[in-house]
Amino acid sequence: MDFTLTEAQQDLEQLTRSIAEKLTTNDRLRELDAAQDRFDDKLWQALTDAGVLAAALPESVGGGDFGILEQCSVLRELGRTISPVPYLSSIVLAASALAEFGDESQRDLARLAGAGEVVLTVALAEELNLDPAQPVTRAERTTDGWTVTGTKITVPAAAFADAILVPATTAEGVSVFVVEPSAAGVRVDRQLTTDYSAEAVVDLSAAVATVIPGGAEVLDSILARAAVGLSALQLGTLERALELVAEYARERVQFDRPIGSFQAVAQRLADAFIDVKGVRSTLWQAAWRLSENLPAEEEIRTAKFWAADAGHRVAHTVIHVHGGVGLDRDHPVHRYFLAAKHNEFALGSATEQLRRLGQTLADIPA
Repeated sequence: MDFTLTEAQQDLEQLTRSIAEKLTTNDRLRELDAAQDRFDDKLWQALTDAGVLAAALPESVGGGDFGILEQCSVLRELGRTISPVPYLSSIVLAASALAEFGDESQRDLARLAGAGEVVLTVALAEELNLDPAQPVTRAERTTDGWTVTGTKITVPAAAFADAILVPATTAEGVSVFVVEPSAAGVRVDRQLTTDYSAEAVVDLSAAVATVIPGGAEVLDSILARAAVGLSALQLGTLERALELVAEYARERVQFDRPIGSFQAVAQRLADAFIDVKGVRSTLWQAAWRLSENLPAEEEIRTAKFWAADAGHRVAHTVIHVHGGVGLDRDHPVHRYFLAAKHNEFALGSATEQLRRLGQTLADIPA
């Protein structure tokens, strides 16, 4: 594959970076820490006005007709600034799925999401269920349509979302349903998270839902995009964290020398540099195969493994080299540690990715 970024990717990266770096300041993040829902509506509106939200959605829903590669470029920049906006859940996952598989009314939701008029999200994680492709949540057919019953955890942006995509198991198999948070039988309770992200538990008790045509294929597409999208967020987070720690190691003097000149520190930073390159290479390989509609299961698992495993090492290196400053909540570097740890475990840790990758390889005929 060609690792050179497309012109559209470069343009979207530059546009997103210019907006995010201007608006996502450390002071702004501290302000949002105290908010009930950690959502930067000012940044979200700026991204909407600049056309970033709609750019990588299909033309059929008012988008710029770019794809997952361009979405990853946006996510990478949002990861660099650890910006609290639901671009991954609302645009990359929900709106993209509705645009590709949805009926006319569901595609209208995708169009509204791209215009910034609604926020969408996807409820993937469940308690004691390590495989989001096999949801415990159940859906039952009724005379009027469908109802969904179950509990989803760590649902991003659920407290202020206008619609939630909920994977559930039916008598015929797995499907994805659209549920309105305000509907009867839906309860949304905000969760406390280590990185202050706006996540919630969503309890569904015979909640009225509409099914997205396509069955399990819809969920497979969402999960593939979710793993690649998280890896892109992690790449941006780790790249910026490495820049911060390298700058600190050049400036922090101990024993009359910059600490970056000490061999042990230099070796840890060199290892972190290699780790970030690993995350970058595996991400673009997975994203490219996904964009070309090529089989990508192994590449996606590999990318998420690197995002989790290397993310753990880089995050700890950044904190350790910063010393006590790394634990100072007034200093921005601790936010990168928390974001990296969140991305590490979301949708499965490194160990879980290896288990799934091993199962994928074991299923290949000899």
